[in-house]
Amino acid sequence: MLGPIFIREWLTLPRRSRHYLHRAIFLGSLWILLLTVWQTTVGWERPATLGDHARFGLIAFHLLAYVQLGLLLFFSALSAASAVAQEKDRRTFVLLLLTDLRNDEIVLGKLLGSLLQIVLFLAGSVPILALLLLLGGIDSRQIVDAVIILLTTALAAGSLGGLIALWRERTFQSLALTVLALVLYLCLVRALAFVPALTRWFWEEPPVSRATVELWQTWCDPFTALALVLDPPRARHGLAPAHGFALMMGIWTVLLNGIAMARLRVWNPSGEPIIQPEQAAAAAEEVDRAKAHAAPGPLRPVWRNPVLWREIATRAYGRRPFLVKLAYFLVFGLVCYYALAVAEPGPWAAAYGLVPIAVLSLLLISAQAVTSITSERDVGALDLLMVTDLTPREFIYGKLLGILYNTKEYIVPPLVLAVIYAVRGQLATPPRGHAELLLGRNLEALAFLLVDLLILMAFTKVLGIHVALRNDNSRLAVINTLGTVFFLSVGTLICIYLIVINGRFEYQWLSFSAFIFAGVGGLWWVLSGDRPSGALTMASWACPFAVFYAVTNLLIGRPGTQESSDPLWPFVVTAGAFGLALAAMLVPLLSEFDVAVGRTGAGGD
Repeated sequence: MLGPIFIREWLTLPRRSRHYLHRAIFLGSLWILLLTVWQTTVGWERPATLGDHARFGLIAFHLLAYVQLGLLLFFSALSAASAVAQEKDRRTFVLLLLTDLRNDEIVLGKLLGSLLQIVLFLAGSVPILALLLLLGGIDSRQIVDAVIILLTTALAAGSLGGLIALWRERTFQSLALTVLALVLYLCLVRALAFVPALTRWFWEEPPVSRATVELWQTWCDPFTALALVLDPPRARHGLAPAHGFALMMGIWTVLLNGIAMARLRVWNPSGEPIIQPEQAAAAAEEVDRAKAHAAPGPLRPVWRNPVLWREIATRAYGRRPFLVKLAYFLVFGLVCYYALAVAEPGPWAAAYGLVPIAVLSLLLISAQAVTSITSERDVGALDLLMVTDLTPREFIYGKLLGILYNTKEYIVPPLVLAVIYAVRGQLATPPRGHAELLLGRNLEALAFLLVDLLILMAFTKVLGIHVALRNDNSRLAVINTLGTVFFLSVGTLICIYLIVINGRFEYQWLSFSAFIFAGVGGLWWVLSGDRPSGALTMASWACPFAVFYAVTNLLIGRPGTQESSDPLWPFVVTAGAFGLALAAMLVPLLSEFDVAVGRTGAGGD
């Protein structure tokens, strides 16, 4: 029923050796999370009681459910979008349209084929969740409802990514719009809470009550629905939250895939004008034979660096790039409104706005960087560049400056937001009784934070180019790059959360060490798995520890007081670690460029 595209993925997925490696890594990470929760809640100092087991089971269930929801929401959308975008870049998607495959076979085959491995990950975690029933604290219906929410979330997110990838013609636009659409959707669902207050301006009695809005949010927001499953209300009326959410996500899935099926052959192929034979013959007679093979349009002078000229002066990343920027600024406005006007001021005020915007900007910058190489490789343009007289400096610096120009709208907003928080006095707190030091402490923290943000953005740009040049598989390069940025940010915050809820690091140093070493191993594999070097290995060790050290200092500050820690040392550590990684990636790109992109062979070649 699903067609040959899905059948091929179903038959070939188990034959890939990395499939079993990824499953082992995923389940091993969940086991380490359980070990961390045990050390946090019970520890090894005394025998566990029945109450300890029940409390551990409840907390572990909450943590595993939320972690899997974040992973499924992010990677399901990107996996579906990259599966279609890669076919488009390689010009093989047009071949699918030339076959007798129906629209539903193409759309559903690509969607379910890209989500197959993710669904298998979810299926592998179900026995772990079921084992928690033996400890008490949770009910079997909660596990079933949580799995329903996770599965329907993955299907809806994948449908969104597939629809956007079928609509847009470039990989960067597909990935960027998918991420922004997810964030924008979550922001708009949360913004429904303001509907009753807005309707009071026009009606004395609002037609939409707060209870109705909360029901809409429960049925549309995966995090809200999962929260009600994990902590169910005492009185429940009507449809269960998980079932209502599943129904709504089912409607979204059918609607998105229906639009994709209806518009599949309208949107694709794009950018190729259809000329009737008689029109072509008439036009050919009017064209001067001397100009028959000339490119249409006025002559445009090329800059001294043709790579930089193509990145800036041409539509290298598709038409209508303003859609991505418009969606970004819409998300930026919503986050800033909540963080600056709605959220209560406190010691974590800067995290409400700065952290999500910074992570979103880093993801978009890394997507731009990696697709700047993969899109050219997939169409064969990178091979043509190898036979020209371009120098490594012209190519690498042209790409970097072009990425800087194309992502300037994503670089400036986090910096501006940091300045706003510094002016409001929310970046750092002075010692008690020294309120006059508030402005100076915030300006000092601002200077270090701006430099750190710029270094992180430069790191993500070079990371995208580095990974794309070392991986022939474009889809794998995209997933590795975005996954590295995602885990460096979100993974670190999860580790910090586990430490903060307990307050004593000595109880969980073993699991923390396992997480850090897993992060080191993953970063080492992404940076230098095929061609290791001493500098890249050192950078793989330094970056995870640097991120953890900086975030820990920011969260904990000076123990026993409300004073922020000195921002100098976190700045020195993070700048040094990511500066080392930046140099370790950039120097080989400039000095060993021929080997990196395959112009010449290495070793015995």
